[in-house]
Amino acid sequence: MRRSSAHLYLFAAAAALSLAACKPAPAPAPDAQAPAATTPAAPAPEQAAPAEAPAAVTPAQFAGKVWEVKDSSSVEKGTTYAFLDGGTLIIDGPGGTPLQAQWTFDAGQLTMIEEGQKYPTDILKLDANEFRIRSHNPGEPVEVLLVPAADQTLPKAQP
Repeated sequence: MRRSSAHLYLFAAAAALSLAACKPAPAPAPDAQAPAATTPAAPAPEQAAPAEAPAAVTPAQFAGKVWEVKDSSSVEKGTTYAFLDGGTLIIDGPGGTPLQAQWTFDAGQLTMIEEGQKYPTDILKLDANEFRIRSHNPGEPVEVLLVPAADQTLPKAQP
């Protein structure tokens, strides 16, 4: 029984790798002499465009500012994120107690560290009006759209 389970696992792994390596054949070029189709083509399924990371992001573009959640798949709207110089991150949800965490930025990679757990975080977009991130939390990644927090002062890190 043990041997057949191992064989099934190996077969499944090989099949998955084979399928991942397959590329669809390119569509033939339209022929100018071919008659026009009379039936409408089925619409192609929508695919999410891959998010492109901003070029040459530096911590100075997002640190030392208070950002507010405008939209997220799981973070409450109105929660603020303050990336303090020196690597302190303060997250404050509406009606909650602020959480003091850490952040690092090394070789272009942002990592948020909450309660000792490291979360690699993709910077999807960053400009003066928008800071869009994807945090790779356990389970599904969490996307957060942050905007500059109006009338918010930069909090101080606790010792």
